[in-house]
Amino acid sequence: MDALKRTPLYELHQSLGAKMVPFAGYEMPVQYPLGVLKEHLHTREAAGLFDVSHMGQVILRGDDPEAVALALEALVPVSVAGLKEDRQRYALFTNDEGGIEDDLMIANRGDHLFLVVNAACKEADVARLRAGLEPKGVTVEYLEDRALLALQGPGAEAALAALNPAVREMRFMDVATVELAGAEAWVSRSGYTGEDGYEISVPETAAEELARALLDQAGVEPIGLGARDSLRLEAGLCLYGHDIDTTTTPVAASLPWAIQKVRRKGGDREGGFPGAEVVLAEFETGAATARVGLKPEGRAPMREGVALYESDAGGEPVGKVTSGGFGPTVGGPVAMGYVPAALSEPGTRVFGEVRGKRLPVEVVKLPFVTQTYKR
Repeated sequence: MDALKRTPLYELHQSLGAKMVPFAGYEMPVQYPLGVLKEHLHTREAAGLFDVSHMGQVILRGDDPEAVALALEALVPVSVAGLKEDRQRYALFTNDEGGIEDDLMIANRGDHLFLVVNAACKEADVARLRAGLEPKGVTVEYLEDRALLALQGPGAEAALAALNPAVREMRFMDVATVELAGAEAWVSRSGYTGEDGYEISVPETAAEELARALLDQAGVEPIGLGARDSLRLEAGLCLYGHDIDTTTTPVAASLPWAIQKVRRKGGDREGGFPGAEVVLAEFETGAATARVGLKPEGRAPMREGVALYESDAGGEPVGKVTSGGFGPTVGGPVAMGYVPAALSEPGTRVFGEVRGKRLPVEVVKLPFVTQTYKR
């Protein structure tokens, strides 16, 4: 078994009393002394600082930036060439069956593209990028000397603006290079909580100083992976390997909004990505299943793996829960999962089997909490 890796903020986590757990090959903080429930609520009410340095950061370069963008479009179903400079876009890697190999963020920085990919998939993603892009003259640079922080919540703007007021002018999915605590930082106004906030890439040598500077701001607390998961679940955001994977298509995953019209049927650059035939056909006919919000009736959470049934007795499972738990902001259990398209309308009742009992669950519209991005 390989030894667990540590992020540049490991010593800081230790000093803050974090409980560390294995995650995607790293020792990561799952919670701090405040506790998961209070960390979750604090992020919704003020500002939370997350260490997400385990994620993969990649730069794509070439002689012609437009050619680089078009080359990447052969691997993802989204419009990269249509992404304006200093803007960021959610994207997906797909396979030949239309399944999702990973989800990622793509930023257009003018003379290069900056990508952030999931920790558990980053080695496979970099290999995919090199195999698909290097023959086309694109340089794929995997950055191993940078940390990544996320500052999330209604107090995030004030906290980060105390270090550089320029970040106030940014809007959701804007990206910029700004100086923070003496370091050059690549900042995007984005995140994984449904709240306004920023993700900040800095050299690993500057990470602890920046993190401490942010934690010194009023209302900022360190937040662990436990609250990060419950925050993203309430926001209706997918966790790769759970809510989306190689067997789920973008349409089944309720992510059609991530594929711009120019890449769909009738667009100038339609198709041309792995699984295009399957994915584009589903835009016309629909997918057999759909990712939906699920609200268990009562107080018992329904966690990942719970089988879903159409009735309270008999029959085979028709779906399953892919993420579930207690939603602190909602004040009750929340979940996401897959059901047949015919059962995906909000208000539909299905049944989840927990410890041999089938309990009622209502299909609801996502997200569970209103997203507060600054547009």
